[in-house]
Amino acid sequence: MLDHAEVKFACVQDQEQVDKILGVQDKLHTIQMVFYDEPRGLRDYDHSRLQAIDEVISQGEGMLFSDPAAVNRLEAEIRSGKGSDLSVMLYTSGTTGRSKGVMLTAGGCINAAKDTVAFDRITENDQVIAYLPLAWVGDHYLNYAQALVAGFTINCPESPDTAVDDRREVGTTFAFAPPRVYEAMLTRIMIRMEDAGWLKRKMFHYYLGVAKQWGEKILNGESVPALARLNYKLGELLVYGPLKNVLGFTTVRIAYTAGEAIGPELFGFYRSIGINMKQLYGQTEAFLYVTCQADGKVRTDCVGPATPNVEIKIDENGEVLYKSPGQFVGYFKEPEKTAETMTEDGFVRTGDAGFFEKDGQLRIIDRAKDVGKLVSGALYAPKYIENKLKFFPNIREVVAFGQDKEFITCFINIDLTAVGNWAERNNVSYGSYQELAGHSQVYEIIAGHVAEVNRQLSEEPLMARSQIHRFLILHKELDADDGELTRTQKVRRGFIADRYAPLVTALYDGSTLADISTEVSFEDGRKGVISARVKVMDAKTFPVPATKSQAA
Repeated sequence: MLDHAEVKFACVQDQEQVDKILGVQDKLHTIQMVFYDEPRGLRDYDHSRLQAIDEVISQGEGMLFSDPAAVNRLEAEIRSGKGSDLSVMLYTSGTTGRSKGVMLTAGGCINAAKDTVAFDRITENDQVIAYLPLAWVGDHYLNYAQALVAGFTINCPESPDTAVDDRREVGTTFAFAPPRVYEAMLTRIMIRMEDAGWLKRKMFHYYLGVAKQWGEKILNGESVPALARLNYKLGELLVYGPLKNVLGFTTVRIAYTAGEAIGPELFGFYRSIGINMKQLYGQTEAFLYVTCQADGKVRTDCVGPATPNVEIKIDENGEVLYKSPGQFVGYFKEPEKTAETMTEDGFVRTGDAGFFEKDGQLRIIDRAKDVGKLVSGALYAPKYIENKLKFFPNIREVVAFGQDKEFITCFINIDLTAVGNWAERNNVSYGSYQELAGHSQVYEIIAGHVAEVNRQLSEEPLMARSQIHRFLILHKELDADDGELTRTQKVRRGFIADRYAPLVTALYDGSTLADISTEVSFEDGRKGVISARVKVMDAKTFPVPATKSQAA
């Protein structure tokens, strides 16, 4: 990306980041200088193309103080700026191929932010916390564009590990995060409850049941029986209030999730305890928002109608197309890719398959190229299945397979924190992720989760024939450094299928065991190989209800 973007200057944090640049400098043809913030460990480095950022700042200040003409030149440069100028170039996640540089204009970014600031009534009195990945369009949208328009306060956490505590301390009112963040928070909560006394656990799960039945209806302003409303208020006092305080959501007025599809169960959980969580559907090419949900009109299974001043239509093949105020001007140095993405009438192809519900809300099924069919003709929507499994705290990542196959199978990554906590409480000893992942009792737990998802799928007419028939627990965690995930933590399904081809074969040929050796990258840059014998298990499936045509 650095070379493709023709980067001349790189500003990095510390020695570790400097080493990353120097480690690939033979592949970088345009870098002239690297500026660093923390000097520790860099004293003996060659500084011919290396300089402390403090020195650069001092030099700039010296020029402005000593040369009045420099001030005039700077002010003239600022005045020459136009809304049509490029503001930022953000790279796509690269889920389906090589990342592309998305060019966005200053005026487009501000216009897009104006619409959503007005939509959600965001003001200078709001508080946000800046912890999102710098490479993600969500960070640029929230912490730059919306902040410039609304004037709210941006708070920087002490570290990623303290984000929850910092959110509680500053009283965040507007929260924004990808599903993985919300998944991690729920996992921590469930782990803590497993360690609580039996009375607390019983009360917790009882009131979660109450919340599941009535919480969203109360949040949406729907009619709820007085006794149920009273019981929910008691739950707010005993469970939901303290829970929101632990999560740092007590003062949150609006919470958005975006970046990839969120599981309905996970989304419903947060809304049921009184958090006004909403979904938006967006893309880097749109400068984020394509749809958003209005308060009181939030649906778990949809992503809302078009954002104000955004136009959406569905192509003949089911692909979602849009026009938006923040729309990109093209991909950097890739006019052919830009032409492929744009229609003749100026709409952007999203690559996602979806349709509008009767109330005007858009429902996204999956990536258009990922949605397919089994040999039987049953629908194959991998992301939908993966998200249902990821609701369980014990499951961190899932990769589903099934295109043109007899049935659906999946790889599963366990959540080491959640399953490790279970192992500790049950005196199960293990020495590594690989050992825990292959444990027979862990397989039994995961098998129970898969069976529950299959039960849920069996009750959905569209997905009843798309139940999971076989699964395995991967011997290693999927990792962006190994190319298995994008930097925004999206699964690269095609790459994984090729990398673990022997395991995919075992899922479909009836094998109960499969041998695999996988090259991995360690944090210090070294390479290694992990070898394992992976167990393959059959999943419990449920009868498919007869359709009207079948019954006839």
